[in-house]
Amino acid sequence: MFEDQDKTAVSRKQDHIALAFSSQVAANQLDPRFSYEPLLSSHQAKGLPEQEFLGKRFQAPLWVSSMTGGTDWAKTINENLARAAKQFGFGMGLGSCRGLLTDDSFLADFQMRPILGYELPLYANLGIAQLEQLLDNKKTELILRLIDKLQADGLIVHVNPFQEWLQPEGDRFRYAPIDTIERLLDQLPQIPLIVKEVGQGMGKESLRQLLQLPLAAIDFAASGGTNFALLELLRADLSLKTAYEPLTYIGHSAPQMLEFVNELVDELGDKLRCEQLIISGGVKNFLDGYYLCQKSKLPAVYGQASALLKHARGSYEDLELFLQQQIQGLELAHQFLRVLD
Repeated sequence: MFEDQDKTAVSRKQDHIALAFSSQVAANQLDPRFSYEPLLSSHQAKGLPEQEFLGKRFQAPLWVSSMTGGTDWAKTINENLARAAKQFGFGMGLGSCRGLLTDDSFLADFQMRPILGYELPLYANLGIAQLEQLLDNKKTELILRLIDKLQADGLIVHVNPFQEWLQPEGDRFRYAPIDTIERLLDQLPQIPLIVKEVGQGMGKESLRQLLQLPLAAIDFAASGGTNFALLELLRADLSLKTAYEPLTYIGHSAPQMLEFVNELVDELGDKLRCEQLIISGGVKNFLDGYYLCQKSKLPAVYGQASALLKHARGSYEDLELFLQQQIQGLELAHQFLRVLD
């Protein structure tokens, strides 16, 4: 005979009565991106579908967007993130490794391969200005040495014309970044490259050019996350802030960039050579990530920086709990949500 073992029924029903009037969601608060299908799965259908990305197997469609190095917090942050990437099965991009080109003083901040292991991707990171200078000075062996000492799978190239212009210590580009990227691909074709912006995203014509290059992936770094042009203005004097602040409101969101890419996939046809995306910038939670990855016509994972950084500066347990909840949310989304056109 069935016997109800629920010993919490009375207190739970009391909670339901007390909270009923504060638990209402108005029609204009509903998320219009999804169809909720409560009949089509069970809670037993757990686990995310594995996917191959950057030549390795991901257990979750996440990416640690490039963070930091060379500061008091950097080693703790990067070690926590590498440990989490290993535990949950996703890839990691390092922060700018510029200082390591000629000085190993902060190498320990970036040596995450022993923690991450070899089954998941780890990418080094350099700015387009440094690559321009290295190419002009015939110092590409420094790039190879950087990749080797970090045991990295490849290199992220961050493109940041507004940030460099607004940074008091910034560089000035001599060439269009697309020309520098093509030169790098010609001279070091053996290094897998990811190209990203730094918080304002890219328009359709820049994406068109990148998608026709043999890149490992494009990382959106769209508007909505940390905007490094604005960050530099906050470091600058008041006259610069007053003059150039309008530039920080220029950019493209991740949904807009994804729309551009999906259009370009159809337009380019067999000219398409880059076939993987890291969708980052303003991805606040697992529903944003799930929606954008499902909408992509190219294989995609989603990247986060500030959301992970918030939890990576303290104990590992805090970061672990955050990611457990995010991944469980992704599992629920896969089970019960369908993305609407």
